[in-house]
Amino acid sequence: MTDSPPHRPHALRPFALAVTAAVSALTLTACGGALVTAAADPGAAADPAVSADPGAAAPVTTSTAPAPASTAPTDVITYGHQQEPPCVHGGWIEQGYLSHQVLDALVSLGDDGAVEPWLATDWDVSDDDLTWTFHLREEPTFSDGTPVDAQAIVDNVDYWLEGGNSTAKVWLDDYVEDATAVDDRTVEIALSDPYPLLAENLTQPYFGIQSPTALATRSAEENCTSPIGSGPFTLTEWNRGTNIVLDRRDDYDWAPATAATQGPAKAERIDWRFLADPTARTAALRAGELDAIYDVQAFEWENLQDEGYETHLFNTPGRPQQISFNTTRAPFDDKRVRQAFAYSLDRESVVDSVGKGVIPYEGNGSVGQATDGYSQAAADRYSFDPDEADRLLDDAGWTQRAADGTRTKDGERLHIEFPYAGGRTINQDGAAIIQGLQQQAEAVGFDVTLIPFPPSEAAAGAYTGPDEYDLSIGYWTSINAGILHVIWRQEVGGEPNTSNSAFYFDDELESLIREANSTTDPAEQDALYQQAQETIADEALSIGVYDRLSTLAASPRLHGLRQENSQGGPVFHDAYIAD
Repeated sequence: MTDSPPHRPHALRPFALAVTAAVSALTLTACGGALVTAAADPGAAADPAVSADPGAAAPVTTSTAPAPASTAPTDVITYGHQQEPPCVHGGWIEQGYLSHQVLDALVSLGDDGAVEPWLATDWDVSDDDLTWTFHLREEPTFSDGTPVDAQAIVDNVDYWLEGGNSTAKVWLDDYVEDATAVDDRTVEIALSDPYPLLAENLTQPYFGIQSPTALATRSAEENCTSPIGSGPFTLTEWNRGTNIVLDRRDDYDWAPATAATQGPAKAERIDWRFLADPTARTAALRAGELDAIYDVQAFEWENLQDEGYETHLFNTPGRPQQISFNTTRAPFDDKRVRQAFAYSLDRESVVDSVGKGVIPYEGNGSVGQATDGYSQAAADRYSFDPDEADRLLDDAGWTQRAADGTRTKDGERLHIEFPYAGGRTINQDGAAIIQGLQQQAEAVGFDVTLIPFPPSEAAAGAYTGPDEYDLSIGYWTSINAGILHVIWRQEVGGEPNTSNSAFYFDDELESLIREANSTTDPAEQDALYQQAQETIADEALSIGVYDRLSTLAASPRLHGLRQENSQGGPVFHDAYIAD
């Protein structure tokens, strides 16, 4: 047996910043989709009343009113998040932020980008790179009393591969054949092809480990809304539209190495509130009604720092906020028109104007700059060049103009439909950026209709089919460039891959990405990923707009708050209130 593949520090991850703005002085320190798929559970979008498994540590209830204040512990952290997911655990990063408080994982990502032990103490890889063996800690238990043993891990791998979590499935199903419990503390995962990034991928919140007892005995809706894990908190209440209550597990004693302590969380309770309006979130923070907030508006960033609030910024790796072209219908079935649209946009100036120096411009439509294997050549492929846009449109036959300046061809307007999920995939800053891009594209003759649609429609799968849009904007956070396979693979379970929002299915591109995924030499792997990104750019399938950020602002009374290293979500295990 050999050690796992060589570690690669994530050199660009220091885009994650923790900034403490004290009243007396300011200090700055640096530390280490396509629409995003949601849970595959049938009850993912439902609003069920949930009761926990009889063996759970505490019952879970859902209601429409907050719990009485008199029952709350005194040591409570009140946190304001921007949106309420349909499930606590699923395939969307907003669910991952919540589930990370409740579910532990086999491994975690350290501050230096190295994969570190968590539920697994160590692991090794066979000489042919086709068998990974994980050795488990002895003490962890799920909050329902079920031991975290090898069979529990096997049951979770089976659950992922069967589609219980759609994102986990698409990461693994082309590589993982099965998992086997060798003994109570040893798990073997068999692969069909080498997959050197397996352990790194398992650090993502999508791969939180659930109680096999809960998976076997409870409904999909119950496990969706109140998963049972081995984490430092248990979910005890969900007041729909208002908040989720997470209570400390007093016997917790197996945190990852990134935690300040291995023992129980310092706070007794997390009151995780849902406040969609960013202005209301910020006002509540300033009023002392919230101890921390998520998704800070760019124009408020320096204001909050100057007022003494601690701010955290994490530039998430993976696919950035990017625009995909629907290649299956006119006008973007013509590569020249796709390229013309790309050249018509001064994306950097719009992002800089709206982003106030906080939101980073990203030219690469495949992966963001915090991702290993990033191609600067792909990022630089389309600079602002309206003259070139005009030339390409003329060459494509869009030579006539309507009275309003829109280009026409054979009597048809150069009309573009551009839907986006406002309040879900796109926040207020993102919507302002899209509106700026709309104006620039119209200056060269495109007629762009923006179609904002609400989170409820996004959760139901609106605007995902090939006949429903011309342009699509979205991100997919990922620990590495392996996300290229998730997005550009041609099939999932024998069906066309709906995550490929360009609907561009190409054998050569998929083969190139698969070769990269199985290459064990980091430099060779990066070169192959870069080649794939440059192909995507050359074909004008996707263009970058800005890097997707995870941002927090916290009261000076809140100490120990940090961001998880793979996706940037808040971690409350070490957080506590002290004046």
